[in-house]
This record gives sequence, structure tokens and C-alpha cells, in this order.
Amino acid sequence: MKNTDSVISFINKTPKSELHLHIEGSLEPELMFKLSKRNKIEIPFKSVDEIRSAYNFTNLDSFLKIYYEGSNVLITEEDFFDLTWEYILRCKNDNIVHTEIFFDPQSHTSRGINFSDIVNGIYKALTKANNEFRITSKIIMCFLRHLDEESCFAILKEAVNHKDKIIGVGLDSSEKGNPPKKFKRLFEEAIKEGFLTVAHAGEEGPPEYIWDSLNLLKVKRIDHGVQCLKDDKLVNNLKENNIPLTVCPLSNIKLRVFDKLENHNLKKMLDAGLRVMVNSDDPAYFGGYLNTNLIETSKALNLSLDEVKILIQNSFKSSFLDEKSKNFWLNKI
Repeated sequence: MKNTDSVISFINKTPKSELHLHIEGSLEPELMFKLSKRNKIEIPFKSVDEIRSAYNFTNLDSFLKIYYEGSNVLITEEDFFDLTWEYILRCKNDNIVHTEIFFDPQSHTSRGINFSDIVNGIYKALTKANNEFRITSKIIMCFLRHLDEESCFAILKEAVNHKDKIIGVGLDSSEKGNPPKKFKRLFEEAIKEGFLTVAHAGEEGPPEYIWDSLNLLKVKRIDHGVQCLKDDKLVNNLKENNIPLTVCPLSNIKLRVFDKLENHNLKKMLDAGLRVMVNSDDPAYFGGYLNTNLIETSKALNLSLDEVKILIQNSFKSSFLDEKSKNFWLNKI
């Protein structure tokens, strides 16, 4: 066995970066219950245990249903601060020194929540994280791809007023039937406004969605991308251009992209020379934060210490940190 206690010890002790984390997906049952009481929001659960047992899905769509139900308890700037701060405390425990957080404003503004309250709550928690723990961060606003492009243009307009806080835009929600080309004009406008671009592609969707994200949306990173191995030409393209793939192993198992962790293709992607890394996606729902993802995956795929090290290095290399900061942490590893 390559996987030993030294690999687990290395994972726990080494500084790490996380690039694929939906802040709404870090809403733990305890906080959901607390916020539902605080904001007098009706949720279809009578206890924390009921919520936890509901965090059980068969596919992406059934996950998104409970995910959006959970989001209903988030109302005030304080709620978004508390949500983000809880995640930051987990970052501290997992020795995550840099995180790039997604948020989904459309799932809140559609309920009448003020855009500024959302982003300011998140930003204030991240500022506190930097002041107290020296944890650095970036904020990426995601468009919900199951909605029409026009409603996404409206939310982009809101984001323009917060360029001091939001570094980039992404694309998430249900992939099937919502190809990247649907948002070509939107992403062109976002790039004109100076936002960096990323997109979820090739999780449940085909390799073509990865091609289109690169060619039409001009993305800097592909979120997930596990379907890329079905297309040799795409693999070569991703490798030649060092395109990062922010893989989320436990999420992929929970959403039935793979039947079990031992059958995940992360090791094959690594062996193919792709710039892959491990992330936690929606950890409250998918059974593990970053260290758990790394430890469980390294056990299941029998990864060596060097392979785990490459995954962690890739995350820093693929971050939106400046080169000096990247090199600082790469030297630490």
C-alpha cells in the first residue's frame, strides 16, 4: 500500500488552497435550523436530524432541490456573514490558507434579498478571516444556468457595482440541457467588465461542454471536468494549455457520477498529466470538507505522497493569487 499514515499526516499539516466551494453548500444542518428560527422561515424539517437525513440524493437535480430549500433561510447580511464564517473556521481546522468561494445570488435575489447584503456579508467574513487567521480569499459570482441569459445579465449589472469584492464569474446549476453556448454573450460582457471567467462543465454534461466553455466562454478554469477523458483531443488540449480542472471526488460519488470512490478517474487524469486538484464543492451536503476529500480519495485510489503533493501544488498554481503569493505557498509545500 502506498497510502500510509504519513500521507494523512501530510494532508492534515500542509497548507492548502480550495478553488471549488459553493458557500451555500457549506450550510450545515445546525446553522440551517438556527437561521430558520432566527428569521422565522418555515422549512419542511422539525429537527437538525431531519435535515441531515434529507441531505440524501440520487442525482444533481434532487440535490439542487434541497440545496435551494436550504438557501431560503439566508435573509440578512448577518446570515451570509455567519455562513461564511463557519466555513472559515473549517478552513482554519483543515489548514486551508487560501480559498476561492462561489456564491449564487440569483437563488437569493429571486426571493427579494438585496444583492449588496449577500456580497457584503460574505466579504466581511472573508476580511475578518484575513485579519485574524491570515487566510486569503477571492469571491466568484456564479450564474444559474437553468435560468435564461437575460436574468443573468441583470445580475451581472449588480456585480459591476462590487468589482472591489468580486474577482470573477462562473456558471453552475443543472448542466443537462443548459450548454455553455447559451451564455456566450453574457460571458463576453463579463470579460469586458474585467471579470475572470470559470465554468462548471463535464460533470454530468459531455466533453463538448468543456470545449465550449474554453472556446466560447474563454474560461480560465474548468470546474469538475471529469468527462474529459472521453475525448483524447480534449485531453491533449487541456494538458498543452495547463487548464485547471477543479475536481470534487466526494461530490461526484454522492451525485452518482461514479458509483464508488475506487472507480473515480482522478488518478487517470493525474497520470494523463492534467492539472487536477481536489475540492469539496458543497461539503455540508456531500459528506466532507477538503481534508476529508483528500484523505478518502488518497485511500480509495492508493495515491502516493508525491501524487497528493501534486494535487495540492496544482491548487495553488491554478488559483487567482498573484505569482509572489503562489510561490510563497509552493515553497512551503
